[in-house]
Amino acid sequence: MKKQLRIAMFGHKRIPSREGGIEIVVEELCTRMVRDSNQVTCYNRAGHHVSGSEYDTGKRSVYKGIRLKSVPTIEKKGLAAVSASFFASLCCAFGKYDVLHIHAEGPAFFAWLPKMFGKRVIVTVHGIDWKRAKWKSGFGSKFIHQGEKNAVKYADEIIVLSKSVQDYFQKTYGRQTRFIPNGVNRPDKKDARLIAEKFGLEKDSYILFLGRLVPEKGIQYLIEAFKEIKTDKKLVIAGGSSDTDDFAKELKEMAKDDKRIIFTGFVQGQMLEELYSNAYIYTLPSDLEGMPLSLLEAMSYGNCCLVSDIPECTEVVEDKALIFKKSNVEDLKEKLQDACDEYEKVQRLKDEAADYICGKYSWDRVVEETEGLYGSKR
Repeated sequence: MKKQLRIAMFGHKRIPSREGGIEIVVEELCTRMVRDSNQVTCYNRAGHHVSGSEYDTGKRSVYKGIRLKSVPTIEKKGLAAVSASFFASLCCAFGKYDVLHIHAEGPAFFAWLPKMFGKRVIVTVHGIDWKRAKWKSGFGSKFIHQGEKNAVKYADEIIVLSKSVQDYFQKTYGRQTRFIPNGVNRPDKKDARLIAEKFGLEKDSYILFLGRLVPEKGIQYLIEAFKEIKTDKKLVIAGGSSDTDDFAKELKEMAKDDKRIIFTGFVQGQMLEELYSNAYIYTLPSDLEGMPLSLLEAMSYGNCCLVSDIPECTEVVEDKALIFKKSNVEDLKEKLQDACDEYEKVQRLKDEAADYICGKYSWDRVVEETEGLYGSKR
């Protein structure tokens, strides 16, 4: 039998929440680890949801068997993650845990603290975060870069989500890592009801982008390209900003003269499910990703996807999606126009998407491999 473990996690904002991909990963892992009779504690940030207090989940101590604890958080740009991670690492260092699982490079800055108290430390690198636009300079960049180095130095195991990041750690640090990509669940599709009422959207009437409104997602290229194509389909940009309100305003300024472009703001629940279920195509034009959960989710709903040719996207889709050259507006425009004009090609990719992605990525398999790193193999 498996040994029952006392596991703590931090590095996410809070669960339950869809504030970002990390929060989805943590919830999927933890619910299954509880199912496996482990004791799991998640250290949530205090404070409000990044997209506004209306999305706050309220205070609770248990969620689906997961113990939830809030830690003090300074709600200022660049300080929220640092402060919450410090206090979480302190709690984990003194807490009665067998394994500490840290998510993301910034929070891994504090990996040394629980390690000093004899804890087994696992770090999941969700992406090379210091390369992201909002952290390219100043304290944030240095802190995250040092977090990466501390993960290399102190973590018992490092999990990476893509082969390209695995190669990066090997070449940069000579550090071996474990490649365990994210999983996906097969969803039930929803009819276009709420999105029809609120945004006038019907099945196959729109191109969907869903994610945080941050520069590395390439939304600026998408808007520029879409404005040049001939189609009666709408472009739906769904998501909230993440310390990037000025960039979100720039995007809306770019789009203001094209009535086909709709910004929904942050979405979750049935609205999110309806958007995935009824899109004509889903597009992810990113310059930088870790492993894009939204792409896995979009394909699980049977979407034809159009993605940039970065390895983190192409490793996922293989030959089951449309691909354009990263940052190349002209190529993106051509691929968008072709997709709008070639219904049969789009439909063929839709037909293949769900079975392909759900067969390739399994949360149960992810949890089994992760628990193996914890030391809980049979």
